[in-house]
Amino acid sequence: MDWLERGVTARADPSRLLKGCKSIICLAYPYSTQKPATPDGFTTARFTEGLTEDYHSRLKRLASPIVNIIQKAFPESKSRVCVDSAPLLERPYALKAGIGFIGKNNMLIVPGHGSFCYLVEVLTTAPLEAGTEKAVHEGCGDCDQCLKACPTGALSAPFLLDSRHCLSYLTIESRNPLPPSAGQKMNRCFFGCDACQEACPRNRDITQTRVCLPSIQEILKMEEQEFRSRFQKTVFWRTGVEKLKSNILAAMGME
Repeated sequence: MDWLERGVTARADPSRLLKGCKSIICLAYPYSTQKPATPDGFTTARFTEGLTEDYHSRLKRLASPIVNIIQKAFPESKSRVCVDSAPLLERPYALKAGIGFIGKNNMLIVPGHGSFCYLVEVLTTAPLEAGTEKAVHEGCGDCDQCLKACPTGALSAPFLLDSRHCLSYLTIESRNPLPPSAGQKMNRCFFGCDACQEACPRNRDITQTRVCLPSIQEILKMEEQEFRSRFQKTVFWRTGVEKLKSNILAAMGME
């Protein structure tokens, strides 16, 4: 994850992303608790929402009315909408904005909702007044179910994640083949991992799946052109068809 190191300066200083940034508006948008599934019983992490439009572009579009309001109020201002691909400390900002608290699994947990939500930030040069919300002081207490549930031990201690062992990293960000030991720990989930969130008592209604993906055999037979036509606008696109096939084979215990 070299991009984390490359973006360390920008993460500490939002003006690196938007020159003259004076305010940050933090938003949370829920995604479905139903797990996307293939007809043959394989799944992906919930944030993918199956073959729907990639949430990065979708959420930027949903946040655009806020940018328009700011522009009308401050005509000389400039704004930028950021979704998690930008180097920004989005969870600490959401914490400070009063949206929720950070759990031991490092996810932002929204009281009354849970952690199944996307985070969005609107950076602006407009001198907005600070909100009245205060940071949420709730926490996990003695609960450590997320740590126990992590299938690879990537959550070795509260708030400590070793991404090199995290199935989300290994199946999405990493360009390398999955290690031989990973397949039996994937629980038939070939893109991402929700294990720590599924174990969190703050999350509810996590048992349902939704068949909305092609079958495993369909994906394994796909050539680049068909993959492009069916997956290009989804979150699966940046991983690529060969990586997706490799993940599936590992989940099937064939690598």
